[in-house]
Amino acid sequence: MRTVVFDIETANWMGEGRSEPSHLDIAIVGIHDSATDSYGCFVESELPSLWKILEATDILVGYNSDHFDIPLLNKYYPGDLGKLKSVDLMAEIYKNVGRRIRLDAVAEGTLGKKKSGGGGQSLVWWRNGEIERVKEYCKRDVELTKELYEYALKNGGLKYRELGTLHEIKLDTSKWLTPNDNAMTFSLGF
Repeated sequence: MRTVVFDIETANWMGEGRSEPSHLDIAIVGIHDSATDSYGCFVESELPSLWKILEATDILVGYNSDHFDIPLLNKYYPGDLGKLKSVDLMAEIYKNVGRRIRLDAVAEGTLGKKKSGGGGQSLVWWRNGEIERVKEYCKRDVELTKELYEYALKNGGLKYRELGTLHEIKLDTSKWLTPNDNAMTFSLGF
């Protein structure tokens, strides 16, 4: 199955007169496409190239993607990305732990790796015109999310580190790779 792991960096932030993810503006969308085993980044003007990839995708994988990334991306997409099967690792963790766990804590606990910065720093870089830094930051989050997804599929769970203690999270990944019953909109005819 063709899987696209993705993450979005925004050009603005909540609290700047915006109360929902779909009220924000996209700075960068970073992806890993399993069909080509490659990473890519798209600024707003390049999003039509991303639609071609998404319309051929079986599964979207992200971290807090069902709540944040997909609604924001749908603001730009002429169809409904909610029709694609998605695996939101944060939502899967929430089902088992009962609260949201930061990507950094899960990456450190599971992979022994950390994020390269924070979303606030990415926004500063964007506003300063440091687009390549934002792309690298976004790509790093995509890499971590991809590695976590693959780890969860292989091991049936993830780990997170909190207050110096390592915690294990069992996840039911048995349906992650089954096809979605919903049909994609294919609104662009690719």
